[in-house]
Amino acid sequence: MSVDRTQDIADGDEKATAEVVTTVAAAASSYPVAPGYQLNVRSGPGTDYSVVRVLSEGARVAINCQTPGTWVSGPYGTSNIWDNIAGGQYVSDAYIRTGSDGYVASRC
Repeated sequence: MSVDRTQDIADGDEKATAEVVTTVAAAASSYPVAPGYQLNVRSGPGTDYSVVRVLSEGARVAINCQTPGTWVSGPYGTSNIWDNIAGGQYVSDAYIRTGSDGYVASRC
């Protein structure tokens, strides 16, 4: 986005503001798994759900929505937030670098 376009948005172009917010959100919706970890992807939002696959070290995930589940301690703190990354696939937010201790996506 150019500086000129940013100025246009700041001057009150509400439609353009919404488009930029959507674009920025889409660009920020891919988050890295904590360095040095292979991460279990589970069939539901908790450690009692089965592992459906494992993300390799260095993987990035797109978060579709988030929901509360089992509390997990990981490199990014202790959290009960679980990230839905695909149909029937969840990862603990404690292992995803979202830059926030709270929700960064809509609730599932």
